[in-house]
Amino acid sequence: MNILIIGGGGREHVITKYIARNPKVSKIYALPGNGGISQFAECVKISAEDIDGIVSFAATHAIDFAIVAPDDPLAMGAVDRLEAEGVKCFGPEKSAAQIESSKVFAKELMTKYGIPTAGYKVFTETDKALSYAALSDCPIVIKADGLAKGKGVTVAENFQQARDAIMSCMRDKSFGKSGERILIEECLTGPEVTVLAFTDGKTIIPMVSSMDHKRAYDGNKGPNTGGMGVIAPNPHYTPEIANECMTRIFAPTIAAMNSEGRTFKGCLYFGLMLTPEGPKVIEYNCRFGDPEAEAVLPLMESDLLDVMMAVRDERLAEVPVKFREGASCCVVCASSGYPGSYLTGYPIDLGDAGNIPGVDVFHAGTKLEGGRLLTSGGRVLAVNAVADDLPTAREMAYDAVGRITFEGMRYRSDIGAF
Repeated sequence: MNILIIGGGGREHVITKYIARNPKVSKIYALPGNGGISQFAECVKISAEDIDGIVSFAATHAIDFAIVAPDDPLAMGAVDRLEAEGVKCFGPEKSAAQIESSKVFAKELMTKYGIPTAGYKVFTETDKALSYAALSDCPIVIKADGLAKGKGVTVAENFQQARDAIMSCMRDKSFGKSGERILIEECLTGPEVTVLAFTDGKTIIPMVSSMDHKRAYDGNKGPNTGGMGVIAPNPHYTPEIANECMTRIFAPTIAAMNSEGRTFKGCLYFGLMLTPEGPKVIEYNCRFGDPEAEAVLPLMESDLLDVMMAVRDERLAEVPVKFREGASCCVVCASSGYPGSYLTGYPIDLGDAGNIPGVDVFHAGTKLEGGRLLTSGGRVLAVNAVADDLPTAREMAYDAVGRITFEGMRYRSDIGAF
């Protein structure tokens, strides 16, 4: 089989690695890929947002199956276009991807179908948003409606922070059209949990739970990022809570999307808060989280491609989906300045980090240039370790991180620390 993987980050690297293990695979192309993905696939310089270029490439390279991994091409209808050309895909169609591409749509869906979530108001006018925020008890949460690379959410501890977030979205257009409409939500409290789930629109199979560390600095301080590290499973996510989430959140979400004529097939990401009133949805994503995928997929024992193909063909119930016991700890190595401005093009020395048993060094923002591995993004590497328990996995991950160097490299030192 010829496989096409859309995207070029750490999520796509881990997907590519495990897809490559399937004996049915003869060739993998990655658009655009990165320095690490090139070990398993032929990387082609076509942007993940260049839908015309992707479709044209698929048509001329006899692609048997495509995996659309990032949010932007899913929201732009890449799966619809590829399927129309006869290319089978893993990932939701555009209408279903709206569960992530519009937070307003997601909140209205949850409200309509009784899925527990935070209270909220929607605003399209700056003055009205500011007036509402001024009368609200802080902390409150300000969210851009559309996609914002994981940076469109602000937890405002006071009105000044709320004002800055509202003005950034609505006046300064920091997130373009994504911030023209915003939500102001009540701030939920409790442990956060991420659950990724395979679903074909009929069956839903949750993966191992995880805990993302989104703040930039140790102690959960600083601005939100796309994620600075992950552990899996999440120690707060008990079997009892998992059963409650299946009954009150997971299955009702799939049923709601079906009722709306937006059947979701792919990986559905549930961002949850375990509040004193029970689990509530913070957000949905229409794809594997990044870096959650780098921690969760290494625990998967079933063949990833076989599961993805079963999802597409609506026969997920026929395929075993199993995960090993143990734990993952994933630490992100980022460029200095991230999630703000940062410089790229620095040489990366991986040392022998990738040779440690149980450790994977997944590439996020890297490129190969003239035979040298260089930084090319804010999140550069995701170093994941798998072990029988979290303390061991954590020790292994940080041992590997200590063997890696590049100019301006920084990382949180408290991923998985309790």
